[in-house]
Amino acid sequence: MARGEGGEQYSATSLLPAKPGQDEFKDQKREQRRDHLSICNKICYAIGGAPYQITGSALGFFLQIYLLDVAQLDPFWASIILFVGRAWDAVTDPVVGFLVSRSEWTRFGRMMPWILISTPFAVMTYFMIWFVPPVEEGKVIWYLVFYCLFQSLQTCFHVPYSALTMFISSDQKERDSATAYRMTVEVLGTVLGTAIQGQIVGGAIAPCLRSELDTLSDLNSTQLGLEVNVSGISLNDTKQAYMIASGVICIVYVLCAIVLFVGVKEQEESGRLKADRRLSFFEGMRLVISFGPYIKLVMGFLFTSLAFMLLEGNLALFCTYTLGLRNDFQNVLLAIMLSGTISIPFWQWFLSRFGKKTAVYFGITWAVPFMIMVICLEPNIIVAYVVAVASGISVAAAFLLPWSMLPDVVDDFKVQNPDTQGHEAIFYSFYVFFTKFASGVSLGVSTLSLDFAGYVTRACTQPDLVNFTLKMLVAPAPVVLIFLGLIIFKTYPIDEKRRQGNRKVLQELRDSDQDSQTDSTELGNMV
Repeated sequence: MARGEGGEQYSATSLLPAKPGQDEFKDQKREQRRDHLSICNKICYAIGGAPYQITGSALGFFLQIYLLDVAQLDPFWASIILFVGRAWDAVTDPVVGFLVSRSEWTRFGRMMPWILISTPFAVMTYFMIWFVPPVEEGKVIWYLVFYCLFQSLQTCFHVPYSALTMFISSDQKERDSATAYRMTVEVLGTVLGTAIQGQIVGGAIAPCLRSELDTLSDLNSTQLGLEVNVSGISLNDTKQAYMIASGVICIVYVLCAIVLFVGVKEQEESGRLKADRRLSFFEGMRLVISFGPYIKLVMGFLFTSLAFMLLEGNLALFCTYTLGLRNDFQNVLLAIMLSGTISIPFWQWFLSRFGKKTAVYFGITWAVPFMIMVICLEPNIIVAYVVAVASGISVAAAFLLPWSMLPDVVDDFKVQNPDTQGHEAIFYSFYVFFTKFASGVSLGVSTLSLDFAGYVTRACTQPDLVNFTLKMLVAPAPVVLIFLGLIIFKTYPIDEKRRQGNRKVLQELRDSDQDSQTDSTELGNMV
């Protein structure tokens, strides 16, 4: 498109004046088609988030009890493995985020190569986590090495995948819709991981070992339903069940990565929204840490995520010993995840109708009375399922909202810092860093607390102090953390008005950039 001296527009193939607004209309239509995501695209994108949640739910719900009762590690060493593994995982996130942000564009994109290359190595190391080595002295090193390796490789998958949200579309509504699909599938992934691990392992639980404590408290054990497993299942059967479950999860992991690669096209930013210069690691870190809206969002969700991590990490032990649901705990975990899956569409509607901040307040606090209920009432399987279903509704909100709001923060940063781009992966990686580090702290503190309370490996009955500690870890501690998170989140400045304003500013930048590119191209053709 060229312009005459009087400002009139001429097409590239004719010297006749073009109809005013005709080419602008075509450009807008072309941009809309570029930003539009089909349902198939959204589903394929969402499926890519399942591997992280499938493996995460299996590790979160079962790794602690696996290390204690199957690998038979001392609680102290189990706590070291859980903490160091999560801390290492957290440290690798900003490093991988920086490397991803420095990646060159390939014909597969910038994010996709990371996802493809890391997948086969991740599944191999994940499988080795659930294998009990024959050498007793080397168990701690074995689990520490493979747990850290898997977390690093999983980071190489998840950080690029998270940042991919910004590269599948530039339209906020399309990204929010794709995020809702993603969160639905991710909660389904936690259901799948819990179901695969829980149902396969739940059918091969090794018998508990009676001790002097059980002899002194046989009456209490009978009342709580804590009976010795007399099915004839050996510890080797339990070990094999964990390996079968991990093998199935590895297959699902690979299939999801293939669907993501085939069904999603990564878009490259252009013009003034494209990176003019590469950020150094410390520049990126400084920008992220100094950006107020991001810090407030991350710190608010850090505390609320830590609350649900405490609940997740200790729920299997709480159901097994405190509630006496040794043979039913996997079904309670499954009820939480199914409830969360069903609730995702509701929360997506709620946040679009009432705003994201309002959804945070209602969604996160919903579980609080039910957490209190489970420790105040007598152990009862009906109460356990009621609390599980109700808690799942809050879990859905905790899954959806952070990932729905992070793109808003990135857009806000773009508006305030238009000359500094190429930072998307850094923002996502630091958010994952904070949540994973908190997870490592929660798991380490939980396991150490149980060690100090006198936890007995594979015992049919635990000391009263252990049961009291488990109650504190699944209710009072999470409730306090939830309220701390909501207090911080109160200061989060990006409301619906500011979010819509950012959307308009960025769209104007893209439109003006598209116009200038079109003018330059058509002028070159005429010359």
